[in-house]
Amino acid sequence: MTPDYALLARQLEALLDTRDWLTNSAQTCAFLMQEIPDLNWAGFYLQRSPGMLGLGPFQGKPACHPIPFDQGVCGAAARTRQTQRVDDVHAVTDHIACDAASNAELVVPITVNGRLWGVLDLDSPVKGRFSAADQAGIERLVAVFAGRTDLT
Repeated sequence: MTPDYALLARQLEALLDTRDWLTNSAQTCAFLMQEIPDLNWAGFYLQRSPGMLGLGPFQGKPACHPIPFDQGVCGAAARTRQTQRVDDVHAVTDHIACDAASNAELVVPITVNGRLWGVLDLDSPVKGRFSAADQAGIERLVAVFAGRTDLT
């Protein structure tokens, strides 16, 4: 069953009551883990240097760090600045396996004034977990996060 993303967007707007990127990132991760079924990891990777993502706030098992733009699903999202929805991460030749239990992944890039700030990464143990409706809903939640957070 697809979550009610319109309701989740309103709840996230109410939750993010500061402009602080660290607080809002942590709150967003905790909110997603609580409200989106079948996730085993939710977190942010931030552009810390050219061509490289660094680990930011997250919920789940310890994660891989750093991630180059030329590797993995997160790297592809950062490089192309396009959402990556992968039904089976084990079919991705350069997938970076932080948790062997992860089977599906959705990664949404976050840009500010044409500059990449980072990506939101969601992992699931369920193959094919993320539908087009989930992608659109999570992209909407990322827009709420970006609109209520100082990402400069």
